[in-house]
Amino acid sequence: MLQSLSIRNVVLIDKLDIDFKPQLSVLTGETGAGKSILLDSLGLVLGKRAETSLIRQGEDKLSVTAIFDAEPDNRPLQELLAENELDAGDEIIIKRVLNRDGKGKIFFNDQPISAKLLKDIGKYLVEIHGQFDNQGLLNPANHRDVLDAYGSYPQLLNAVKNAYHEYKAAAKARISAEENVTKAKEEEDNLRHWVKELERINPVKGEEAELSGRRQELMHAEKIMESLNYAYAALTQGRDVQSAIRQAQSAVDKANQYVDGRYDEIYAALDRALIETSDAVERIENASADVNLNSNEQENIDSRLFTLKDLARKHGVAVDDIELGEDGITALRKIEQEKRMAYLEAANALHCSRAKAAAELDRLIMRELPPLKMEKARFETKIEKQSEASWTEQGFDDVYFTVATNPNSPQGPLNKIASGGELSRFMLALKVNLAASSNVCTMIFDEVDAGIGGATAQAVGERLARLGNQVQVLVVTHSPQVAARGSAHFKVEKHTDGNVTTTTVRELETEERREEIARMLAGETISDEARAAAQVLLSA
Repeated sequence: MLQSLSIRNVVLIDKLDIDFKPQLSVLTGETGAGKSILLDSLGLVLGKRAETSLIRQGEDKLSVTAIFDAEPDNRPLQELLAENELDAGDEIIIKRVLNRDGKGKIFFNDQPISAKLLKDIGKYLVEIHGQFDNQGLLNPANHRDVLDAYGSYPQLLNAVKNAYHEYKAAAKARISAEENVTKAKEEEDNLRHWVKELERINPVKGEEAELSGRRQELMHAEKIMESLNYAYAALTQGRDVQSAIRQAQSAVDKANQYVDGRYDEIYAALDRALIETSDAVERIENASADVNLNSNEQENIDSRLFTLKDLARKHGVAVDDIELGEDGITALRKIEQEKRMAYLEAANALHCSRAKAAAELDRLIMRELPPLKMEKARFETKIEKQSEASWTEQGFDDVYFTVATNPNSPQGPLNKIASGGELSRFMLALKVNLAASSNVCTMIFDEVDAGIGGATAQAVGERLARLGNQVQVLVVTHSPQVAARGSAHFKVEKHTDGNVTTTTVRELETEERREEIARMLAGETISDEARAAAQVLLSA
């Protein structure tokens, strides 16, 4: 929610501080009083292009500061802030300064940011309808996301996203394998030679490691044999270890006779040593027998290893990865087809849910149109399945909001078929039904009541008030019926003192509201009847 707006030196405003309220706030004032300056100022802190013509005459710079709630539940906003290492804390303070030379600075909670990032942040904070026609619902590129948010089927969206990436990964693997085979076929002579070479050499998985180990052993066979012979001699020649242990056992046994077996554990330890020594001698003998000093074997191993490595180098793979290819490609094609079918199944389920959500949304929008003096208009959400080349992680659907303003007119794009006033009312009907699924907590309507009055204006006011119960709404209006529905009322006024003109904004109290609405009903001369009519509107 927009908490406050502070403006310094913007066109006719020298200094202005406004504290906004939740629900529906209305801004009224004479034509030319400066209501558009407020929207221009707010646009600056939402990423609108900064023009030096906005700087108040006689001043060197302008500044606008807006304070918003941190919106912890606004997931897209919080993700964007996290990606850019920005901390919202308890509130978001955006300040923009523009100098006369065109240079400026932008701050997010006192941290400098770029104009592009500000624009990205701004679209998650406020929607302005009536000025930025390329944003929000008027941009067909956003319609699919809007419908998905309304339909609320995140599990289906995630399933399609995962299935899409698995399908693309399988296709990439298959394409890569086929490209390798194609490349090989372009070198057919080499391929035939390689196939024969593969068949002749017949590499076995793990063979390289096994041969390398055996080669290492053969290279050090003499040193290994020398060490084993020394160990064997140390245990068996001269006064060998086993004889020494037996003599020690005999001596301990004699001593044991005089102490009633007190040295039994010593005797047992010597007995174990004798057994272990005998086992060691046997193992050394076996190890010595296994050592092969055959130089021919080492030569054969060296030759085999060279052949394998050369083969791997020719094929550009590791030895264990050498394959003929066709069987692998067949398997990859099967996997790709399975992943494609899984994607289609998930995307079709999503398509069905979108169609159901679209029908429900269309019904709700059509119900809103007659009270808005658009009983002959039609609204339809079109969902078109795209060709495989246009499939994405969001499915195979394109979604468009279309309208027809007359019974015999064809449906067309929302932003091209409807006139300004009709467009505003279509947008209002949409927003009333989409507010619960919107990430934006503040919406601004600029003269949504243009060209209407009476019961239609009353219906517009009622819907703005309904919308205000879900999100913060600010509306610039010339309609007394709309103004009377506001929970807060701000009046924009222009004052001239000599050659200096200044725009001010103030919140109206109860009696001031009645007087302002009476002015909107009657014009410059306010009658008692106009005041009574204003009171009726306020009491409705």
